[in-house]
Amino acid sequence: MGDQANLAIERADPRLPALRALIAELDRLMAGLYPAESNYLVDVDALAGPGTVFLAAQAGGETLGCGGIMIRDGGYAEVKRIYVSPRARGRGIGRRLLERLETEARAQGLKLLRLETGRRQPEALALFTAFGFSPRGPFGDYPPEDPYSLFMEKRL
Repeated sequence: MGDQANLAIERADPRLPALRALIAELDRLMAGLYPAESNYLVDVDALAGPGTVFLAAQAGGETLGCGGIMIRDGGYAEVKRIYVSPRARGRGIGRRLLERLETEARAQGLKLLRLETGRRQPEALALFTAFGFSPRGPFGDYPPEDPYSLFMEKRL
C-alpha cells in the first residue's frame, strides 16, 4: 500500500473507475449507518462539475482516499465525500486530504469551509474537530431537523 512518504494527493476526475469504486464503498457505508432520507450523497457527475475540486489520495498505484469541495453561493466551499478506505486508515490520509482541500479553497479566495456529517461517524467527527472545524447550525438546502446530521465549519 505504500507509506506516508509515497502518498500522492492530486486533483482527479471522480468518474475514474478507481474513484467510482471508492465512492460506492462510501455509499454502502452510509446506507448501513443512516436511513435513506438522511443520506445527502452528491453523485459522481456533480463532483466532476464546475465549481468543484476533487482529490484522490494514491500510493503504490492504489487509490486509498478521496474528497472534494464544492464552491457555494455565499462565499464558502462545502467539503464533500471525504473518505479513506478502511485498509488505509490511521495513516493521516484524511488530514492530508483536508489540508489540500483547504489550500484549494484559499486559492479560490474563500474564507470558510462548511460540511455536513453524521452523528454515527465518530472517526470523521474526531478528524474534523482536530482539523479545526467547529459545530454550527444547518446551512444550504439541508433539512434543519434531521436528527442524524451535524454541521460544522472552519474559518480560513
